[in-house]
Amino acid sequence: MKAHIYSVDGKKGREIELPAVFGEEYRPEVIKRAVLSRQSRALQKKGSDVLAGFRTTAEYIGRRSAFRSGINVARARLPRTKPGGGGLGRVARVPHAVGGRRAHPPKVEKVIVKRVNKKEMALAIRSAIAATASKGLIEAHGHATDGVAELPLVLGDALEGLGKTKDAISALEKVGLGKDLARGKKKKVRSGKGTRRGKKYKTRKSVLVVVAKGGRALKNVPGVDVMTVKAINVELLAPGAQAGRLTVYTESAIKELGEKYGN
Repeated sequence: MKAHIYSVDGKKGREIELPAVFGEEYRPEVIKRAVLSRQSRALQKKGSDVLAGFRTTAEYIGRRSAFRSGINVARARLPRTKPGGGGLGRVARVPHAVGGRRAHPPKVEKVIVKRVNKKEMALAIRSAIAATASKGLIEAHGHATDGVAELPLVLGDALEGLGKTKDAISALEKVGLGKDLARGKKKKVRSGKGTRRGKKYKTRKSVLVVVAKGGRALKNVPGVDVMTVKAINVELLAPGAQAGRLTVYTESAIKELGEKYGN
C-alpha cells in the first residue's frame, strides 16, 4: 500500500510505501475488548459502610430460648430496637426495614478491571491503525471525507513544527479536512443527570493527528486529538469502541510505525 505526502500548503508530494500494519485484518471484536479494558481502568472502586444499618440496639428475639421470646404473641419475629423504659421498638437491621442494611451492597473487593493480555492489546491497536485507511469505516463513523484526496492522509513533518493554532488549522483545511473540523465544533446538551455533574455538553470527535513529536498547535482545537506514536492507544483510534477514525499521520510518524510494527 502506498500514499502521497502532502505539504502544509495542500500540495501533493512524493509517494511512499506504507508499513505493513495498514494491511492488518479488521477485528472489531478484539478492538471492542481492548477499548472496554482501557476504560475499565479509569473506574473508581466503590462500596458501602460495613456497619451501615447495624448501628442500632435491635436484637432478634424470635428464638424459643431467647429472653422475651416473640413466639405466640401475634407479632413478627424480627429484630426490634430496645427503647428506654422497657418494651420493644420498631423493626430494624434487616434489609426490608426502614433504615436497615442493604441486602447486597456494592463491595470494594469486586474486580472491575477487564484484563486483556498484551498480544491481544497489540492486535487491537494494529487493527485500529489499519481501519484508519478504510474509507467505508471512516464514513460509517460519521466523519466528513468529501474533500480528502486519499486515505490514510500523510502530511509532511512541517505540521509538527507549526507554532500557531491558526496555521495548523489552515494546513488541515487545505488537505480537505475543513468540514470535519467544523463538525467537531458542534455541541449539544447532554440528556439526563450528567448536566448537573459538570458534563453539560456533548461534543463529537474530529481528526486524530499522529505525530513523532510536537503538534502542540493542534491541542486546543475542538474535537481534535494529538498523539505520538509511542503513546498510541486503541481508545483514541477507536472512540466508543468503533474503529475508523479520520486520522492524519506525519511522515516521521509513518516511519516510526514501520519501525514499531514492522515493514
